[in-house]
Amino acid sequence: MSEIHILSNPTRLVMRTPAGDTPLPALWLRALSPDPSQRDPLTGQRLINPHLFPEDLALTAARWDGAQLHLAFSDGFAGHFDAAELLAGTVLSEGCPASRPWAANIAYTPVYQWPDLAQDAVLYKALKDFIELGFLLVHNTPTQPDSILSIARRFGFVRETNFGAYFEVYSRPKAADAIDLSYQPVALGPHTDNPYRTPVPGIQLLQCLQNETSGGLSSLVDSLAVAAQVRQEDPEGFALLSRIPLRFEHRDATTQLVAIKPMIELNGSGEMMGVHYSPRLDNIPLMSEDNTRRYHRARKRMGQLFDDDAYALRFRLEPGQMMVFDNNRVLHGRTSFNPAEGHRQLQGCYIDRDGPRSLYRVLHRQLNGTPA
Repeated sequence: MSEIHILSNPTRLVMRTPAGDTPLPALWLRALSPDPSQRDPLTGQRLINPHLFPEDLALTAARWDGAQLHLAFSDGFAGHFDAAELLAGTVLSEGCPASRPWAANIAYTPVYQWPDLAQDAVLYKALKDFIELGFLLVHNTPTQPDSILSIARRFGFVRETNFGAYFEVYSRPKAADAIDLSYQPVALGPHTDNPYRTPVPGIQLLQCLQNETSGGLSSLVDSLAVAAQVRQEDPEGFALLSRIPLRFEHRDATTQLVAIKPMIELNGSGEMMGVHYSPRLDNIPLMSEDNTRRYHRARKRMGQLFDDDAYALRFRLEPGQMMVFDNNRVLHGRTSFNPAEGHRQLQGCYIDRDGPRSLYRVLHRQLNGTPA
């Protein structure tokens, strides 16, 4: 249990926990003022620039006023502060559930029926599953030519690319039309879509419209679980994969996209977000012989684990079924198929990564009455 205590000589605030006291600096407190003279009540945006506060700003007085704190500062400002909000601000959080890495033996597979997702309470649960696990399976979806766009907009905003607002995935009869290997009936190993973009499309939806073939099984692999194993076996190799940039490129008659980024993606707090993994598209930089071999060893091990049955979920998508997955975190692939057996047609589109997280926070506030 955390509590705020006022100390004197000099006046200061501390957050008291069973582990001890943590000082709450005057500069930190001052920037959190909710006073209408400091922060717009409607938008929550500041009306002042805290970057310009004097470096030696100090707390000059502090007292409790009911459940609130009244604080005065050396720059002349004084106002009320909500203690609960100050305590909440001590935790650097997005307000979303933590990721839960998984392997092929996952005990719970998040499967939802599309009509049920019209209910906010069901959508809220689905978003929680998605944020934790990085994927959802949605069944009983409409299969009109552009239905995928309506489905995508339930989760976020569609991101259009050179492939269009949505794209078709089936075997092209002419090699010249197959500008990506996904348009050919070959097996596709686990990979990130479009790692040559900045930013990479955050979330992908893949919907089955027709499937008359015995092959073409879809697969999903959680990069967080695989990378945790690599990190345990080879910490130095993990560090190289998260630090050494790769060059990714896609080109066709009208497009040439290039991005340079490490294979393992870390966020601003140094936590792993996912990977940029596509052996068809990456090139490592020139390094020493030793570093090249160390990097190759770590990358090879990661690739072996991505292909390991212990980590991969494999399943057949039937018409009207869809997989929604975090394209940075969850790799996808498929087995080969024979177009002579019949038609296999999927549609795909992308939405931004922050859309479902924003919607989760809004629904949490609406359904629970408190911020996420």
